[in-house]
Amino acid sequence: MKKLLIGILVLVISLQFACSLSGKTKPLKIYPSIDIDMNLKQVSEHVYYVQGKAGIATDNKGFISNASVIFTDEGIVIFDALGSPSLSQKLVNEIRKKSSKPIKKVFISHYHADHFFGTQTFKDLGAEVIAPSGAMKYLSSEGADIRLNERRKSLKPWVNDKTYLVTPDKLVTADEEFSLGGIDFKITHFGSAHSHGDMSLYVKQDKVLLSGDIVFTGRIPFIGGDQIDNWIAKINELASVDADWVIPGHGTAFSNKQDGIKLTRDYLILMRDTMKTAISEMTPFDETYANTDWSQFENLPAFKTGNRINAYRVYLAIESQSF
Repeated sequence: MKKLLIGILVLVISLQFACSLSGKTKPLKIYPSIDIDMNLKQVSEHVYYVQGKAGIATDNKGFISNASVIFTDEGIVIFDALGSPSLSQKLVNEIRKKSSKPIKKVFISHYHADHFFGTQTFKDLGAEVIAPSGAMKYLSSEGADIRLNERRKSLKPWVNDKTYLVTPDKLVTADEEFSLGGIDFKITHFGSAHSHGDMSLYVKQDKVLLSGDIVFTGRIPFIGGDQIDNWIAKINELASVDADWVIPGHGTAFSNKQDGIKLTRDYLILMRDTMKTAISEMTPFDETYANTDWSQFENLPAFKTGNRINAYRVYLAIESQSF
């Protein structure tokens, strides 16, 4: 009994300490613990990121995407919130090893589950949640609830009945700039590209670009939107940004922009051109898919589970646009 009481006392003291670090007086919510490797990797003076494992959505207990952390003198900025409250709580724990400053702003590059299902953890801490305007299209869709219910099963207990879809405090509809703690930031609004709405964040003093899922490395991209031409155009624009480092939505950060964006751009161009030709020649999808040379990508993670779905989605989108 004495050991139990001591254990409870230690837990209470730990929670109170965590609350004081976060700048909140109310107790932090406790999310189910998650046993995965997560380490902050430093790319510049102020910018760090955690890298998810390449794979499908439920691999690695849902830790498949990246999240970035920018430390400033006035507080912390987060770019993307990972795929569950448990994952984002683990990220907070990693952040607290380096800084006790409050988490001020959380930018969600786009509203796909692996990037924003962890947002409520930061909301609990009082952070402002900022997302592109396309987030509201996702939140109002039937698919949003369907995806949440699916994740409550496939990522249980880390996504559960207490997990909810966070509505942004602020919607970004155009490019804008802001400063925090001596660091200048630029938000670039992409509109519909990879998803219903995408944006990037540029950290000026560090020359680091956080691209979200406009860029993938180490795996085939997931094609979630129907504006593939705009997506390709935005990749080309990113190539001209004065960045020493780019942190993609998935995969390893890179300093050589041309090499870093090559996989995503080549993949999208192959998809677009192949399916446009098929539609113009009225070739059925199954025949088109079977006759396409996928050898450049077939050994990459997520190819077996995602490539055919990607191709069919692009085929249908181009077909609908042709009418």
